[in-house]
Amino acid sequence: MRIEQLMQKKLASVTAEQSLDDAARMLWEGDCGCVPVVSEDGNHRVVGMLTDRDICMAAYTQGKSLREMRVRGAMSCDVRTCRPGDSIEDVEAILSSAQVRRLPVVDEADQLVGIISLSDLARAAARCRKQKKPALDEAAVAETLAAICQPREMGSPVAAGI
Repeated sequence: MRIEQLMQKKLASVTAEQSLDDAARMLWEGDCGCVPVVSEDGNHRVVGMLTDRDICMAAYTQGKSLREMRVRGAMSCDVRTCRPGDSIEDVEAILSSAQVRRLPVVDEADQLVGIISLSDLARAAARCRKQKKPALDEAAVAETLAAICQPREMGSPVAAGI
């Protein structure tokens, strides 16, 4: 099974110059926890990721309204990606090592084509449960979740949101 079979293809994106208010509205209306940040040149190359938590922490630490703040001031720039043809095992390894729950899926030109989440993997594993030889193992998804949830060392680039 390849990621292109599980990834979400309908997704919103923002640019670094958009307001956090715009981004928060997209997250709320799309019922999602993150949005990819794409280049402003129209090529849809992923330059960052923005989560609902990033927005909350920016609002708290900067003491400004979301309309006043730009996405660039809250987004994570250290973005890991995967390709539509990647295996589930490869994506689980990236999620685990980066300790993230979602990955942008990019094509050969590094343009955004989808997003894959730990939730997508868990739902697929549950659907596969009754197969004689499941394409996705629930235990592997649980191991990925456990790796993601490991406490980070304070001062590490990931813990610092870099």
